[in-house]
Amino acid sequence: MAKRLSGLVVAGVAGVVLLLGGHDRAAGFGTVQVAGQHAEHERITRKALACDGASAEATCFQPETLDVVAGKSLSFGAVGAPDNPTVGLLTTAAAHCDAGDYLDVAGYPQTKAAAQRTLEACRAWMKTHMAAAIAAARKLVSNKGKISAYQASLTPSCVFAGRVAGRAKCTVIEEFGIVLHAAQDFYSHSNWTDGPPVGAPTAEDPPGLGEVGPAPWLNLRTLPGKFPAGLISGCFETASIPLEERGCNYGPGGTLHRVKHAVLNKDKGVIGDRIEVGTTSRGSRNANFVHAVQAAIADSQDKWATLREGLVKAYGPVRGAKMICVLTHDDPTHACAG
Repeated sequence: MAKRLSGLVVAGVAGVVLLLGGHDRAAGFGTVQVAGQHAEHERITRKALACDGASAEATCFQPETLDVVAGKSLSFGAVGAPDNPTVGLLTTAAAHCDAGDYLDVAGYPQTKAAAQRTLEACRAWMKTHMAAAIAAARKLVSNKGKISAYQASLTPSCVFAGRVAGRAKCTVIEEFGIVLHAAQDFYSHSNWTDGPPVGAPTAEDPPGLGEVGPAPWLNLRTLPGKFPAGLISGCFETASIPLEERGCNYGPGGTLHRVKHAVLNKDKGVIGDRIEVGTTSRGSRNANFVHAVQAAIADSQDKWATLREGLVKAYGPVRGAKMICVLTHDDPTHACAG
């Protein structure tokens, strides 16, 4: 959708290119195809939600709407909005499931409890934005079942820039995209699907949990339950800050450090017809990138199922089903009018 390549989007992409020089998070799973990224967020989202992907035909996203959710070419899309510098969420830990680092060694500068609270905040972030998506949908369809042509429209294009969108479909998609982004980053930035370290666990090679598929703890339908034992994510560091002053380092001269995002992330790799070996250090081992992407795809599908269920629960089966139709169809006023 070339018409979506507004000055704001292009400026945002330029900003990402500049920021990558100072942030070795490289914006989580890649959002656009610059600086070694391969639009990983977009491709995960398309595999999860596209009509030619794994989603059921009745609930998959048609092409134009999917472009808005997943992004296309130089567009961040809703799922990429937290990586857009204009939105202001690049260094918000909860938006990317960062900073949940811990290692069972004497003197580690973050406690196990603090690391757990940080990851719990990421889950709560998803829960909050899922609820916001459900609430925003009320304007799509009236109590009498009438679709609002204005609220359901994608024209003019949705703009995701860290403020409330004007139309309901854009707002629901924006809030849902924030949920998807955090959920996908959870698998890239945590050790949930990672294989074991080469030797004894260290800050340079932390433990992996070796789990397969989505984390039940991230199921937003219920209370979180018991926190997964050993679950951590990386401490996000900023390369533009001198080594000895970085919050992810400690000890004389910064010779010892926390488990860093740069060590733990599986952000980069090619996702095509098949998922290739990751290109980060952690992602290139033990099929870690492949397993993280597979879990992210499956969890993205589950988050979409959670949103659908939430709409039906909040608005009833008839109105809720019509809302789902509006959210997935490019021309909802005709396709969903019956």
